[in-house]
Amino acid sequence: MIPPTHPRYRSLLERERVVEGFREGYVAAQGLIAHGRGECFDYLIGEETQPFALEAIKAAAAALLLAKHPVISVNGNVAALTPREVVELAEAVPALVEVNLFYRTREREEKIAEVLKRHGARRVLGVGEDASCTIPELFSERRRVSCEGIYKADVVLVPLEDGDRSEALRRMGKTVIAIDLNPMSRTARAASITIVDNLTRAMPKLVEAVKAMKSYKRQDLEELVRGYDNGKTLAAALRHISKRLDELAGGLDPRNA
Repeated sequence: MIPPTHPRYRSLLERERVVEGFREGYVAAQGLIAHGRGECFDYLIGEETQPFALEAIKAAAAALLLAKHPVISVNGNVAALTPREVVELAEAVPALVEVNLFYRTREREEKIAEVLKRHGARRVLGVGEDASCTIPELFSERRRVSCEGIYKADVVLVPLEDGDRSEALRRMGKTVIAIDLNPMSRTARAASITIVDNLTRAMPKLVEAVKAMKSYKRQDLEELVRGYDNGKTLAAALRHISKRLDELAGGLDPRNA
């Protein structure tokens, strides 16, 4: 048991959720490595939601609310960390929910769908034969998608995504919203909107933003999306990391004492 007084309580708790998902068979072993890599970048941004992420969250909420056919893509790590928030967001938009996996097995698909339904999802796409359409020019198992879900979508939220599929979805003309702690990843650079933040902080804030912005006029939502620049967001994230590292190094250097 992790004591709540531990300075890294939240981070360790999230780690345990992913490990539990691995033990239950719906998180891939490679997902444990991906989570650890994300933790590293969370250290770099300071383990807090930064202004550049809040701006991206607002643009993402606007894009989801403007969408004709929005879809939330869910993999094992997302199911382990934010299943409740996925369902809340899907209901708030409203959007469809689809399982999509790089290391795809029928067992993992069904277990992820079960986790989501346990948290209130009424319908989960992308399981078994439902994933019968394919994304062109993509050769991993992530190419298999639901014909009624991601294949048909105009806006896709892809938390914890791989770069190949983000690029392929953009080539299909879709608006891609990524949640990625690494501002240098191909996913972050390929996405239309990248929220550089921890999934467990970003998802609740995205739910709140969607609920708060449902009353906005369509032209105001469109203006938010038009005014958003993903390159500026990624540049701001990198500058923040660079500045923070410089400040931390300065504090350790005895010459600055």
